[in-house]
Amino acid sequence: LELNLRIKPRRRIKRDYPGELAVPTAPNQFWSMDFMGDQLVSGQSLRTFNVIDDYNREGLGIEVDLSLPAQRVIRALDQIIEWRGKPAALRCDNGPEYISQALVEWANRKRITLIYIQPGKPTQNAYIERFNRTARHEWLDLHEFSSVAHAQLLATQWLWHYNHERPNSAIGGVPPAHLLQTG
Repeated sequence: LELNLRIKPRRRIKRDYPGELAVPTAPNQFWSMDFMGDQLVSGQSLRTFNVIDDYNREGLGIEVDLSLPAQRVIRALDQIIEWRGKPAALRCDNGPEYISQALVEWANRKRITLIYIQPGKPTQNAYIERFNRTARHEWLDLHEFSSVAHAQLLATQWLWHYNHERPNSAIGGVPPAHLLQTG
């Protein structure tokens, strides 16, 4: 049966320390992106792809679906860039969607720098992790989703509330959209 075969451990990606988490001084300098998971009432796994602008902590988009491969991530980023403009850099973890050749080539074509955090160090991407915590407590934990479309509708409504009405203590107690209008 050969039950004594050694299983080789997976090789982890080695990443250099990306430096201190810089505080951007203008919109579109740094965007952060990350995934979150939840489930539908039926028990199916649900994924969300979240993107924020680090300057004013504005939620730029939440994409919801059962599966979000690299091509879907690229399409979502293209839609955000179409109305918001292009970021100088995107900060992300080392998920398979982010290290895919398709995303790397897309970023190179668009001249966008990809900044990868070190594996197991979510504090190096603190802005999106804080956004994810807020999204979890104020949106995901409060609703049961009957379908992907239902989850996407509630995500869009919550994101508008987050950007336009909800005060954000990290930027002086004003909503993210207000900071863009005044600055």
